[in-house]
Amino acid sequence: MADWNAYYNNEEEEEEQEEGEQSGGDYKITGRDSLVFLVDASKEMFIKGEDGAPSNFDMTMGVVRSVYTSKIISSHRDMVALVFYGTEHCKNPNNTFKNVYVYHDLDEPGAKRVQDVDALRGGNGLKLAAQKLGSGETSLVDALWCCANLYSDIKLRLSHKRLMIFTCRDEPHGGDSTKDRQARTKASDLKETGVVIDLMHLMKPGGFDVSLFYRDIVSPPEDESELGLQLDPCDKLDDLQKRVMAKEQKKRAMARVNLCLGEGLNVAVGIYAMAVTARKPGPVKLYRETNEPVRSKTRTFHTQTGSLLLPSEIKKAQVYGKRQIVMERDEVDSIKKFDDPGLVLIGFKPMEKLKLHHHIRPSVFLYPEEGEVKGSACLFSALLKKCSEKNVFALCRCIARRNYPPRFVALVPQSEQTDEGNMQTSPPGFNVIYLPFADDLRTLDPPRCPSASQTQVDKMKEIVSKLRFSYRSEAFENPVIQKHYRNLEALALDMVDPEDIEDLIMPKVDKMDARLGSLADQFTELVYPANYNPESKPAPKRKTADPGGGAEKKPKVEVTEDELKAHMKNGTLAKLTVPVLKEACKQFGVRTTGTKKQELIDALIAQLGS
Repeated sequence: MADWNAYYNNEEEEEEQEEGEQSGGDYKITGRDSLVFLVDASKEMFIKGEDGAPSNFDMTMGVVRSVYTSKIISSHRDMVALVFYGTEHCKNPNNTFKNVYVYHDLDEPGAKRVQDVDALRGGNGLKLAAQKLGSGETSLVDALWCCANLYSDIKLRLSHKRLMIFTCRDEPHGGDSTKDRQARTKASDLKETGVVIDLMHLMKPGGFDVSLFYRDIVSPPEDESELGLQLDPCDKLDDLQKRVMAKEQKKRAMARVNLCLGEGLNVAVGIYAMAVTARKPGPVKLYRETNEPVRSKTRTFHTQTGSLLLPSEIKKAQVYGKRQIVMERDEVDSIKKFDDPGLVLIGFKPMEKLKLHHHIRPSVFLYPEEGEVKGSACLFSALLKKCSEKNVFALCRCIARRNYPPRFVALVPQSEQTDEGNMQTSPPGFNVIYLPFADDLRTLDPPRCPSASQTQVDKMKEIVSKLRFSYRSEAFENPVIQKHYRNLEALALDMVDPEDIEDLIMPKVDKMDARLGSLADQFTELVYPANYNPESKPAPKRKTADPGGGAEKKPKVEVTEDELKAHMKNGTLAKLTVPVLKEACKQFGVRTTGTKKQELIDALIAQLGS
């Protein structure tokens, strides 16, 4: 009965199980992420900045909208809420808490919520906020109680609970010690239940002093990679967005494994992908009557009896030496398994030994997991420091996930770097460079082309130096993906036209021409013949007349009977291509209805092996 229950699982559930298995088996983060925006609605938040700069409230709504839209695209199952405190009007369950307005309950983000936030932005948004919310007394303890109730009302399993406070007041209660003490107590209770409290403080005249109240409210950094509480307030929308995204962005490991440094000495590490290719999401099939997603199921039937086959009744086979080797599922799994997932230290090499052509696939990042093995962060930090000082990399054998083939990797040390605003730009850890095997390296015979003269080379160097600029990958967005999501956003939000996008990867021809001046014409005169026009189309090549008048036929590839029997004896028929096997079947009168390679091989073996 267990076989049948497992067999009738939906394919989506099976894929989730496979993903969990591939992540190393000890992936603790399950469930949905949740985020509550707790926004101060006092009068100080609505004061506009100098030179027409947006108010702190308007900047906050811009960040909330940005998070909503990013959640809809990247992780639409996460839960998000928007709560205002210090309001004149109240709206919460049973209106228990005064001056607290729950604008959005803790739920999945959608187009309607984005429209609601858009209504609070700009000049009209300030009027709507004043009319709908108003500004009244402030009691942060009531706001924290309300947020705690939002979390307790959710019956789903939440993997991560985060609360972000947006305010420009460093003393929300005006020096009322009783309210301050109650708010600190409630914040401590929230942190004990697993809620991470972050402060996104905004600029105000005279500066924002965190030490007056909020230092005891916010949570400490979850790990060493986080910078914790920022002392400088935000006065620009971009800075606020960066700070929110740095806190809100998921830091989920691809796998968690042990780095074995010797006999009985293991360091728990997580493998992270620092950059992932952005792709358009695949289409989802919907049932046309209800518009609900369609779930597909696969069933396997016996070809002769038509009976439904259980998973235990299905076996795999491989033809080897004219024999069909039948294997059980456990045997196939044991063949795939080389060793348990993990990293094993082999030794150290100087950095000069690592060449540019050793980079054969995108690298990943290694960071310690203190929660798995106590002391991992300390030992990992010592190893990182010594590798950086001695300018060496660690050579390891890596098996990232179960049933993955082993690879040799180089652990290249990377030190922590921060920008002017003390925001981390690169974390400390090891870059995992996958090294090639012997058969990955090939000796290429490059085509022989006429070499350029030294004058031409020097002129091209001048052109390259003129067109050189500092490249930053985050400055260029994929125009195809941007257009895709702009169109979806326009449909979801009932916009007349989607927002225009700027294709940043298109070359700026006017600026390039202004920089080059006459260099391009000089290079053209040096390289190309006189009167050369690059925009003119080349003359079409005349085809050689075929005396037979028919189309050119591909030469037939024939193989002799002795060669075929030699391949059969050595078990190397699979090395022949499908056209060669088809031609061999015609040549020796072998009848076959299949067109697949294995079917052609089976037919040849049955005919010539008898």
